Amino acid sequence: MSALLSLHDVTMRFGGLTAVNGVEFAVQEGQIYSLIGPNGAGKTTIFNLISAVLRPTNGRILFDGRDLTKVPTHTLAHLGIARTFQNLAVFKHETVVNNLLVGMHAHLRTDPISAALFFGRARREEIRARERVEEIIDFLEIADIRDHVVGTLSYGQQKKVELGRALAVQPRLLLLDEMVSGMNQEEREDIARFILDLKDELGMTVLMVEHDMGIVMDISDRVCVVNHGRRIAEGTPDEVSVDPAVIEAYLGSKRGAA
Repeated sequence: MSALLSLHDVTMRFGGLTAVNGVEFAVQEGQIYSLIGPNGAGKTTIFNLISAVLRPTNGRILFDGRDLTKVPTHTLAHLGIARTFQNLAVFKHETVVNNLLVGMHAHLRTDPISAALFFGRARREEIRARERVEEIIDFLEIADIRDHVVGTLSYGQQKKVELGRALAVQPRLLLLDEMVSGMNQEEREDIARFILDLKDELGMTVLMVEHDMGIVMDISDRVCVVNHGRRIAEGTPDEVSVDPAVIEAYLGSKRGAA
């Protein structure tokens, strides 16, 4: 079975610094796949390569057979890829609803004249977009804040809004970068439940960069561990949790993990 996303000998150099060194892994459709590693291991750089924010020095990144290293960044939403960011990237002066509607932009096909006059196809697309936004609001259980200005919300609520905007893209592949960082325990558990529902109810494929090992081990189908830009382990959560190379990377020595 061919993977939805696969990295082949991906390397990224910044001058004399090699941030990613020959990394390879494959994410099957419908999986929750986690990318983990110590601080500075290269995880966010890999995410930025997949998102076409950066272009690799060497290697290929394939999404459904298409080489992402050769496509413009702005086309990813049309291809079916959406992401959240480690640092919040929301429109803080807009309402929750308007933030989610931004995610629908990739699916609008109305010409400028129809959009300006708001008739025919433009009207139908607007209605459908708002219906989809209401579905996301129900899914994320944020109906009570739907009309609030995002900047007035708590950090955890803003992270949910960012997740909702990514879902509005209707992605086949959802990239979550440190989704639960800064959240309290209840909010973390909610996000873990939502991610599982995305897989089980919608069949969505999720690739996560995450430091919360409890969530990683509880909900991931497979885990890839990187350190110093290299892949040092890959497998199920149970497999990587006992891998000597992983224990050494996180604890500093194999003896310390005993």
